Amino acid sequence: MTGPDDVLARARAWAADDAHAGDRAEVEALVAAGGVPELTRRFTGPLTFGTAGLRGPLRAGPAGMNAAVVTRAAAGLGAWLAANGHVGGGVVLGYDARHRSDEFARISAAVLSGAGFAVQVLPRPLPTPVLSFAVRHLGCVAGVMVTASHNPPQDNGYKVYLGDGAQLVPPADREIEAAIAAVGPAREVPLSDDWQTLGDDVEADYVAAVVGALQPGRVPLADRQRLRVAYTAMHGVGSATTRRVFDAAGFAPLHAVAQQDRPDPTFPTVAFPNPEEPGAVDLLVDLAVQVDAHVAIAEDPDADRCSVVCDDRQLTGDEVGALLADWLLRRGVRGTYARSLVSGSLLGELARAHGVPAEETPTGFKWIIRAGSAQAPLVFGYEEALGYAVTPSVAHDKDGVSAALAVALLAAELAADGRTLTDRLDELAVEHGLYATGQLSVRVEDLTRISDAMTRLRAAPPVQLLGRDVEATDLAAADPPVDAVRLHGDGVRVIVRPSGTEPKLKAYLETVVPVADPAGVAAARARGTDELDRLRTEMSTALGL
Repeated sequence: MTGPDDVLARARAWAADDAHAGDRAEVEALVAAGGVPELTRRFTGPLTFGTAGLRGPLRAGPAGMNAAVVTRAAAGLGAWLAANGHVGGGVVLGYDARHRSDEFARISAAVLSGAGFAVQVLPRPLPTPVLSFAVRHLGCVAGVMVTASHNPPQDNGYKVYLGDGAQLVPPADREIEAAIAAVGPAREVPLSDDWQTLGDDVEADYVAAVVGALQPGRVPLADRQRLRVAYTAMHGVGSATTRRVFDAAGFAPLHAVAQQDRPDPTFPTVAFPNPEEPGAVDLLVDLAVQVDAHVAIAEDPDADRCSVVCDDRQLTGDEVGALLADWLLRRGVRGTYARSLVSGSLLGELARAHGVPAEETPTGFKWIIRAGSAQAPLVFGYEEALGYAVTPSVAHDKDGVSAALAVALLAAELAADGRTLTDRLDELAVEHGLYATGQLSVRVEDLTRISDAMTRLRAAPPVQLLGRDVEATDLAAADPPVDAVRLHGDGVRVIVRPSGTEPKLKAYLETVVPVADPAGVAAARARGTDELDRLRTEMSTALGL
């Protein structure tokens, strides 16, 4: 067991190696004050480099985001790229408007330039999908986005993209983590100022590519101009780029939530800067009522996700995913349609009805974006957590900006006929049945409760849910393996898995309710809500929670 003296010794050694005066002083002050509990939190282990890179609280020490950790991460990435034959290749860096994001981007530029790479840095805080676009657009071997996405204000992160513009998949993450661990003292990492700051061309090219891919001219200009859109950037970096996209697509100016329109790393108007969280879109809903908006759209702080409000109701990620897939299919967009395994299964039904392939992938856009084939490339992918790829040829990742434009184009088409997004959802329910989805999410203090619950479920899965027979499939045996169990029966499906980012156990619930005619949609929705409630109760019992 690590004792106080060991923690203090490690902290002193870290401070001696830390070239950043502010971070060094932070550790030295804790050592001087004898702050062993806080130092223990910071020095019991490093941040784990996973498939989404690094993410954690801004604080000095190996278990935080700080100058020394970023220096070593950039050096490890450079070493891994060099070992894989990319010496001297191009690397592009982007950053959001969180605390220290610009600093971490400059540190990474100096480290990677010092390692012999041709480094380019985006000119200002920009959305994550612009960085994903830039990797392929500039012909780079890798890209880094400094962002914590929709994490709390005290966090930051470091997301790595490879030359295909997509996030890492195993084993690259483990190999890069090993390369980071092999980096020597941060003070000794070679640095260079021989890197370039890009101009506005990349963002302009991204805007043109998104608009070109979604072909707004297929919707009459008058219909686009009449659409009233309420919008919030949620204190993030999406506002300027989203406006440029909407302007280029011929829409009237967005009605923006003024308090949330400029980047602010403190996120003062929301308890948690995630559109999924309760209360996060309250200001947007108020604005939508004030301006009588046809649709309201919220992007998360790095604008790679978006949430949609229509008819005073925040749509689920599954509902928006189905709407966008249906819209693309009716436009004649053929190719592969993909969703993560925890997302709703209506997408597969829509694809089958149109005679195109559909794929189910492990959770995460790193897998979704790799769906499809040379004969049927990916043309749309989504995950229930508000991530959509409607222009995967532009950004090889989820993209809240292009999704916002696609939602607006669909809303404009429907508004021209006096219909709304929720009207189209009702029509889809009549055509295919009502697919009701929801979650059971249990936060724990003791992580053994999660492993115990998964063990219990694997050993004795329920044989019936909602009175229907179900079969259990352990996805740990899948390729790639997933720590999840699927329960599936006639019109009912549950996926149980530990959260990848939080101390939570999640059960993703789905029930399908038949709908005979338009008059039966409301009753079907009520039945779907009731069945989801019953599923939560049944799964709580099965998991022993």
